[in-house]
Amino acid sequence: MILPAVRDPRMVTIRRGGSLTDPDHALLAVWAAACAEHVLDLFETDCPRDPRPREAVDAARAWAAGDLAMMKARAIGGHAMGAARPLSGAARFAAYAAGQAACVGHVAEHDLGAAAYAIKALRCARPGDDGAGRDERDWQRDRLPPEIRDLVIDDQQRRNSICWFVFAD
Repeated sequence: MILPAVRDPRMVTIRRGGSLTDPDHALLAVWAAACAEHVLDLFETDCPRDPRPREAVDAARAWAAGDLAMMKARAIGGHAMGAARPLSGAARFAAYAAGQAACVGHVAEHDLGAAAYAIKALRCARPGDDGAGRDERDWQRDRLPPEIRDLVIDDQQRRNSICWFVFAD
């Protein structure tokens, strides 16, 4: 569960009564795609013939660029999550990260889903490395555009408990 019971209006688009602008919404999708792509090799190593998670990362970016309809991107994200279901460990979490990234156009708060699943993927890939999750979280934060940095960091603190505490220090 990565979505809160009570939505933060800063993560809801202006069209739906919140304060999230279209440019910032697009930045969230591009950042989520980067988070997912960073661990995508953990899926592709196990399932080299399954293009669905890679297509989801591409769909997130295409939606953000205005080249793909939100419903199409969301559907592609669902297919990536379908690729994750029969798997376990790092490959599963990497596919879920990609699926979440493709769904950011539908619900902006999926951005943290992509980030959190990517952290979980890296933790699984580096068992015994207590710093793996922190390293991935810091890598992600280093790639946050300034326009959305404070929003994402605040949201990570707010939703840390429903995102498996992966954003904690």
